[in-house]
Amino acid sequence: QVQLVESGGGLVQAGGSLRLSCATSESIFSFTIMNWYRQAPGKQREMVAGITSGGSTNYADSVKGRFTISRDNAKNTVYLQMNSLKPEDTAIYYCNAARFLRLYWGQGTQVTVSS
Repeated sequence: QVQLVESGGGLVQAGGSLRLSCATSESIFSFTIMNWYRQAPGKQREMVAGITSGGSTNYADSVKGRFTISRDNAKNTVYLQMNSLKPEDTAIYYCNAARFLRLYWGQGTQVTVSS
């Protein structure tokens, strides 16, 4: 069974940085795409950033220029570097992976940005 484990969340002041990690139990190349999503209280879950098996990336407009998604193939880990954090970035951040029309989700990690 595929497992995704997020880590790296925490409390940070506005303008600060955090790096989230998503470790998978299988090779990241086995997934068509891996994404970071987030869900703030009272809001729908939204896509933040994604990276395909070929290395193409995409970002939500709200995080372009501030967040960077990357991967370490040897560690089967995808990262989300978050800079210039804003209070509106506060949310639970989830990693997901898509393969053969199936989606796998991690348990999430809380990110709180204080003003």
